[in-house]
Order: sequence, then C-alpha cells, then structure tokens
Amino acid sequence: MKRLCSRALLALACVTLAPAYAADGGATPDQAVQMVKKGVAYIKANGTTKGYAEITSKAGQFRQEDLYLVVYGLDGVVHAHGANEKMVGRNLIDLKDVDGKAFVRERVEMGKAKPSFWQDYKFTNPENKKVEPKSMYCERLEQTVVCGGVYK
Repeated sequence: MKRLCSRALLALACVTLAPAYAADGGATPDQAVQMVKKGVAYIKANGTTKGYAEITSKAGQFRQEDLYLVVYGLDGVVHAHGANEKMVGRNLIDLKDVDGKAFVRERVEMGKAKPSFWQDYKFTNPENKKVEPKSMYCERLEQTVVCGGVYK
C-alpha cells in the first residue's frame, strides 16, 4: 500500500510540475523557436516562393500538431499561413483577438523594432477549435516576420 501511495504521489507531482505550454500534447516554446528558425533557414535557402508554399502546405514540414508557421509582411499582409491558406494575400493589420488586442499590428510593430520576440494574445486553436491564450515567437526576415506559436 505504501508503494502504491508513493507511486501515486510521484505521478501527481509529475503531472502538476509538467510545463503548462505542453498541456494536451501541444507544442512547447522550444519547439516553436526551433520551427521558426528552421522556417527562416528554409526561406533563405529556397527563396520566398518555395518557402511560403511549403509553410502554407498542410502536408509540409512546418506543421506539428497545434504548431504551424505564419509569415506576415511588415505591412500586415499574410505571405504564408500553415493553418489557413485562405489568409494568404490578405492584409490583417487591423485584426483583433477576442479581448480587442490588435495583435497583427502589434506583431509587425515589434518586428520592425526587434530581430526576434515573443508576443501574447488569444487565438483559435486549430486542433480543438477553442479560443485559447497563445504565445507567438517571431523572427524578422527582411521585410517580414516568421512566427510560430504555442497554446497555453
């Protein structure tokens, strides 16, 4: 009985202390950073046409569970979107989250000011269709920001 209780407490501690970002099998912040870096390298090596197509492709290498990449021009135009190809070509500069935060405007302003950054906002998780808090890691690449995020 003591052994069973000890194992139960250990299991509870592991669940309680697990990173909040990886809840429900979602991506971790480290995975988001690595995917963005991989995406930036891919675009640099293959050009924007092939790079943006690969990022937007549902069968491409830049999708992993709830993690996907997006590329915004510094004017707010979507160049690639790993979760919704219908967004490509649209200017979303005035798009707001459920709390009224103009997150695309904030993102491109941050991209103009910093080579890399994290941004928090709320967005619909494509895996469960629920609006959830999200942290997006972005890196500036010429006149764009390449981003990948994790749901909290």
